[in-house]
Amino acid sequence: MNRRIWSSKEKLAIVLEGIQRETTLAEVCNRHGISQAQYYKWRDKLLESGEQIFAQGGLNRSEERLKTENLRLRKIIGDLTIELKKTLY
Repeated sequence: MNRRIWSSKEKLAIVLEGIQRETTLAEVCNRHGISQAQYYKWRDKLLESGEQIFAQGGLNRSEERLKTENLRLRKIIGDLTIELKKTLY
């Protein structure tokens, strides 16, 4: 049997469905074809990273800072490459 690869959105939806408790956790897991152990791993991971989401600026601010730094470094590399080509020719 092939293992299913779940997207992050699917995992989140399943965990939230289990948290809502409109049905039993066993029913939620059976409906989606996962074990309760897998559900609890996903739930624990969500709860562990939840604090980062609500931290100052959350993940988006960190991502934006990294993207900005990445662009800055790429520009420096590009400038240095041009200078190196000028000195070689």
